[in-house]
Amino acid sequence: MLFGKEHVERYVATDGAEGHDWQNTTVLILTTIGRKSGEQRSTPLIYRPYGDAVLVVASNGGADQPPLWYRNIEANPEVQVQVKGDRYTARARTATPEEKPDMWRTMAATWPAYDDYQRKTDREIPVMVLERV
Repeated sequence: MLFGKEHVERYVATDGAEGHDWQNTTVLILTTIGRKSGEQRSTPLIYRPYGDAVLVVASNGGADQPPLWYRNIEANPEVQVQVKGDRYTARARTATPEEKPDMWRTMAATWPAYDDYQRKTDREIPVMVLERV
């Protein structure tokens, strides 16, 4: 099973032929700029298309702290996205309170554990909207 750095490397090398389809869902590569290091950080994340955007969830497995990639987005919302062979720049933002219920249902339908993750933490887990620029 692909995970972490190896997942990113195989995905990028094969334009997603290896790594896009993962555990009955789909994965993209999100690249952020480290808020402290200034270096590019690439993370494989479950995603779903949503209108003209794509959605990802900053769950960190239900931990009380958000994932590092989310903290990087807070510092710099311009990100790089790769879906299969399609690589593009996007602006990341948190779903609004009005948008989130439907977006959460969309994401939980593809990865039901998101509901479990939310029950594990008092932190409100954000849905991130990645909009192509």
